[in-house]
Parts: sequence; structure tokens; C-alpha cells
Amino acid sequence: MFSITTFGELLKSLPRSDFERLVKRHDADKYCKRFRHWDHLVVMLFAQLSGASGLRTLEKTFNHHEQHHYHLGVKQIRRSTVSDANENRAETVFREVVDYLIGKVARCLRSDAKEFMYLLDSTSVTLKGREFDRWTKSNSTRNTQGLKLHVLLDARANVPAWHAMSPANVNDVTQAQTMPLAGNALYVFDKGYCDYNWWDKIDKAGSIFVTRFKKNCALNSIEQRPIPPDARDLVLADEIITFRHKKNSGRINHYDRPLRRIRVIREGKQTPLILATNDVTSSALEIAQRYKERWDIELFFKWIKQHLEIKQFFGRSENAVRIQILTALITYLLVAIYHQIHGAGKTMWETLSLVMASLFSPHNIGESYYRRRKRELEEAAERQMRLI
Repeated sequence: MFSITTFGELLKSLPRSDFERLVKRHDADKYCKRFRHWDHLVVMLFAQLSGASGLRTLEKTFNHHEQHHYHLGVKQIRRSTVSDANENRAETVFREVVDYLIGKVARCLRSDAKEFMYLLDSTSVTLKGREFDRWTKSNSTRNTQGLKLHVLLDARANVPAWHAMSPANVNDVTQAQTMPLAGNALYVFDKGYCDYNWWDKIDKAGSIFVTRFKKNCALNSIEQRPIPPDARDLVLADEIITFRHKKNSGRINHYDRPLRRIRVIREGKQTPLILATNDVTSSALEIAQRYKERWDIELFFKWIKQHLEIKQFFGRSENAVRIQILTALITYLLVAIYHQIHGAGKTMWETLSLVMASLFSPHNIGESYYRRRKRELEEAAERQMRLI
């Protein structure tokens, strides 16, 4: 009797029918005879979860589990086929799968979140050496060479809400300006996103931002707000300010409304943090705490770099690197949904470890969530029929 594996249970969050609709939308499998996008995705997910160190290891370990291929909808692979697909196949479908899962996570994990708080930042993926230099050296900076992964993290669910990739020399705020803005949300980001006209767009979208002023920012203080006694050990000043100049770096500054400047003591450092926000109602301590929570996105980047495969790559072309990074995000989102359903009392790392250790073992965490849900719906329908 067939018993679903842990890998199969994980893939239930990405129904094959929905995936094929994404493929059909772009006619992506038009010239594929055997190794289609589904095969490609499953193999790359297996690479992330099995810890394969290269294409040779990936080929041997994946083909070793041939008895499970039928139920996953795949066949045996050759490393040359995977290499060619990573080299030549467009990243479009992989990117859309990330967006599909982000939407699914929004429904599954954020339903009870009272406040939409987003953390924005980027991390560098260093790519140097043979073949990498061919396409990364021209876009390198003094500090890094490779790609940047830009992520907007949902702070309450700890999952990406938006993502993008760019060359290493693209300014963070330039990429952020392509990000769709939500209303009634809170955006937290560091001073690398200092663009007053972008702040203006966030404010006009009906959202709040918390960030930092740069040292050379020319401001006029128009009001000193009182500091509550319980905040005096941390907050040095709380002011309402306006910009002194109508132009910034030669461009017209469209932000013409008052802002709030809060000076906060930094433990172990002489210079204070100078926070900027358009939130004029929350307390200074609340705003300082929100900026402190920005550290969660640094922990997210550290987590995926430690536990997923985005340091060693199975191909050295830009396309291969992008597909592997997107697959890492897909893996994280699938594990996040799996963790929500089956990981009660466990951390994300513990859930990932269990998935990796039992990838092709029978999934024995009670009745499958999806089968249980189907049974409950059938029972509810049957009770409804009795009432008619």
C-alpha cells in the first residue's frame, strides 16, 4: 500500500495543477520533451533538502530513490540535463512559484496578524572565481562581487512578502522603488534606503515607516516633545522636524510634511541612533522597539545562508545562480507552511532538520493534513445534506 513520503507531503503545498497553470501561462514547456519544469523544480528542491554538494552527488542520490519517482511525477535524471536546464532555462516559472507561495503563506500564516509590519533589507551573495568573474566583475563594488538578494520580510510570520535580485552595484533604494507598496502597513529599514521622495510615496500610500536619518541631513526642529519618565534612560530627544531645503542631491524633495526625529541611546556606543518616522502617535519607546526588530531580517538572511544551498552553486552562469537562489526561497516557504501545519512546539530549524532526515520516509505525523481536511469537508457536507 502506498504511503506518502515527507517530501510528497511537503510538495502538497504546491499542487501540480496550479504549477502547470504557471508553466502554461508562459508556454515554458513548449520545447521540452522529457525534463520539464516540474522535474527541474523537484530535483532542485531535492538538492536543497539533501545537502548535495554537486551535480554528480545530486544525480546519484536522486536516482537512488527511483521507487518514489512515480509518485512525485518525475523520472531518473542525468547531471548534464540538470546542468543544461540551469544554464539555459529562464527563471520565470521559478520566480512565479515564489510569488504563488508568498500569496499562499499570506492566507495560511498571517490570518491572525493584527499589524502588517515589514522589514526591508538586502544581502550579498558573493560570486568570485572561474566563470563567475565573466559576468560579475563588471558590476562589482569595493565591498562585494556577485548578486544582491532583496527581501521584504513579514515580521509577524517571518516569511518573505516580496523579493528581487540585482547586480551587486545596484543601490538598495533603487531596487526598493520597484516594490509595490501596501496601505496601512509599517515598513522598517535602515539608512541605506534614504530617499525622501520614496518616503513620500510610502506616506501617501497610507503607511508608516521607521528608518534612520543620515548625519548630514539638514533639518529644522519645530517642536520638542516631552519624554516620559520611563523612557529617559533610553530616549535623549523626541522632536517634530521639517526638511530645511527643497532640494536633495540636486533633486526636488517632495516630502513637505513634518516628520519625527527621535534620538535613542545605543548600548556600548557613544553616538546615538537618530530615527526618522512619519508616526506621530506612537511613543518613542515603541518606535525604538520597532527599529530594533529590524534585526530579524538579518537573522533571516543568516538562517537561509546557513541551512540552505546558496553558497555552493551547481552552475556558474547567472541564470543557474538565480534559479538556485529562487529554489532556496521556494524551499524556505514550503518548509514554513509545513512547519505551520506539522511543526507544533518545534522551531523552523528543527522542522527543516526532520524534513531533511526523513525526506523519502513515510510521513507518519498522524493523518495527512490534506487528507484530514478533505475528510472533514466531506463529513460537513454529509451533515448539511441531512439537514435539508
